[in-house]
Amino acid sequence: MKAYKGKFTKKDGSERKMVFAKILDITKVNDEFIAAKIVGDGRSRNYGPGQELVWDLEADDFRIFNWEKAVEVEEITISKSIFEGVK
Repeated sequence: MKAYKGKFTKKDGSERKMVFAKILDITKVNDEFIAAKIVGDGRSRNYGPGQELVWDLEADDFRIFNWEKAVEVEEITISKSIFEGVK
C-alpha cells in the first residue's frame, strides 16, 4: 500500500520528518484499525488549509501533516500486512 516520507516546516520554523500513511488508504485495508484507535468526544475536527490527519508509522499514532508547508514528499510502498487483522 502507499505511504509517504515527508518533511515540512513547523509553525516554529523547525523542520519535521514523518513516515506516514493516509487514513483513507488504511481504511481500504482495515477499517476497524482506525476506529479502534479513535479516542475523543465524537466531534469532528477542522484542520487548517493543507493540513491532513495521518497515521505516523514511526510514532504509531495520529499526527497532522501540513501539505502547504511540505519541503519534500516521497511516495513509498509498505506492506499492507501492517494493518491487516490489527484492531
